[in-house]
Amino acid sequence: MYDIVVVGGGVIGGMILRELTRYRLNVCLVEKENDVCMGQSKANSGIVHAGFDAQVGTLKAKFNVLGNRMMPKVAKELGVKYVNNGSLVVAFSDEEVKTLEQLKQRGEQNGVEGLEIIDRQKLAQIEPNISGKAVGALLAKSGGIICPYELTIAAIGNAMDNGAHLETNFEVVKIEGEYPEYLLFAADGRQITAKAVVNCAGINSQKIANLVGDEYFTVGGRRGEYMLLDRESGDLVNHTLFFTPTKLGKGILVSKTVDGNVILGPTAEDVDFNDTSTTSQGLNSVAEKAKAMCDNVPFYNVITSFSGVRAYCDRHDFIIEQSPQKRGFFHVAGIESPGLTSAPAIAEYVVNELIGGLFELKPNQNFNPNREPDYFFKNLTAEEKNKLIKSNPAYGKIVCRCEQITEGEIIRALTVNPKATDVDGVKRRTRAGMGRCQGGFCQPYVAEIIAKELGVCLCDVTKSGGESKLLTGESK
Repeated sequence: MYDIVVVGGGVIGGMILRELTRYRLNVCLVEKENDVCMGQSKANSGIVHAGFDAQVGTLKAKFNVLGNRMMPKVAKELGVKYVNNGSLVVAFSDEEVKTLEQLKQRGEQNGVEGLEIIDRQKLAQIEPNISGKAVGALLAKSGGIICPYELTIAAIGNAMDNGAHLETNFEVVKIEGEYPEYLLFAADGRQITAKAVVNCAGINSQKIANLVGDEYFTVGGRRGEYMLLDRESGDLVNHTLFFTPTKLGKGILVSKTVDGNVILGPTAEDVDFNDTSTTSQGLNSVAEKAKAMCDNVPFYNVITSFSGVRAYCDRHDFIIEQSPQKRGFFHVAGIESPGLTSAPAIAEYVVNELIGGLFELKPNQNFNPNREPDYFFKNLTAEEKNKLIKSNPAYGKIVCRCEQITEGEIIRALTVNPKATDVDGVKRRTRAGMGRCQGGFCQPYVAEIIAKELGVCLCDVTKSGGESKLLTGESK
């Protein structure tokens, strides 16, 4: 029996799992997909929000500001790239400038430091490609960017290195019992028992709540479509650029990523949870908004488009609480934006304030907060590269030319927690296939390495688990 089972392998579940391993607890994370970070955590903007947008007094406001302050240290410990590039909310009229004043006041009430309203002249100096129609902006110096799937995988990997267990392809379909003995049933017949359960199932969190009779909140799905520009166009913007929010929301953003690309999006459309399709209408909307924000947007350098479905809750705030009728069953649900930013602070609160009310939190003296980066070779010096290649020749073979990812890094992704088992899993851990050709050259080689290292037939290697096989059989 586990002390605690965390349901859901996204950034919230991952950060909570890692926080739990700071203590002498037997913990496990269950994820319904073939890999972790397969839901909304893998397809969002990767923005570390400053905290001026959330309404004063909400959980969003509280955990956004706390999480923002924690993120640089968390990223450093986990070997994850983080850039404090700052964010700008751009105004295109005098009326919108008044809204910026309100946002600044709200942000200061929330505890955000370094907020400043700048005029057109300064805006053009720090963002040369800003639209000529922009009249000013709110500058939030504490805003940043991070890779959401890199953070999630690293958090779960670090938790596993510190003793946590992971069960993938574990779709929870039934829950029986109560504290201190819950029984979770998977669709494939597997069972897990635990004294307590933390529901971090993202867009499926309402479904998990319903399994224990909690029907007091509703979670829906909202699709966001994106475009990604090649690193060649990485100097289009310096900050994360937002439109001034309206009653309909914040709209699309234009931002540099930690890997030097530029991301445009997202749209916002209520859809079925599983609808991650892209549409011409949605992508055209992204393009039009991007052109309204910046001059000279190089759409010829779009290397991919994608979409993700994010959760939203009818409460319009985070749900972080114990079930009203099931002791030891905790809901961390409706974690929409700024959920990524808030994740470290939410994890700390859940463990210390909620779990701490049930368990004696004895420190794990062997806890190690640090983790090596999943891919690193191209950032080494020539001397360091030669030394590594001498000890392991696999690092001397470049597999992904666009991203300069080596065979050694791909093999490492298959052996380091949480281990990749398919092409997309390797892609998220190493960036092999994320460059300009989008895997056109390296995907067959990645598949061959997976087959060899895992001891499976090449015909059984999948793109993303399930029946997503790359090959139908041998031709000769």
